[in-house]
Amino acid sequence: MRKAVLVGGCFDVLHPGHVIFLEKARKEGDFLIVLLESDEKIKQIKGKNRPFFNQKERASVLRGLKFVDQIIMLPFLKSDGDYEKIIKKLKPDIIAATKGAPDNFHKERIAKLIGAKLKIVSKIIGDYSTSRILTDK
Repeated sequence: MRKAVLVGGCFDVLHPGHVIFLEKARKEGDFLIVLLESDEKIKQIKGKNRPFFNQKERASVLRGLKFVDQIIMLPFLKSDGDYEKIIKKLKPDIIAATKGAPDNFHKERIAKLIGAKLKIVSKIIGDYSTSRILTDK
């Protein structure tokens, strides 16, 4: 039986930190699913000048990574409950996360709820940040 790994994020301007995280997440199982945030959600989280690339463009870049098996382009989700409904339907074996990410408590709760494992696959890698990259240039 194949082991599914789930990650989620904006992946607005793909940088080495994203790539390393996704590759490490994929190594935890046989199939990597990426929940890709909507443009509206990124604008809400990151501000009016974001996303830099729209959801279709971001999905296209992620599809080019050999270790990404499936991308789910999320609609605008308003609550944690909306995410939980999707994750319950997917029933991944592992939810991969970055050490110290602010939403890890929620990820751990949903993992327990569906019988999955929360796996910290990396720490924050280097000084990479899409927001910083866009403001430094």
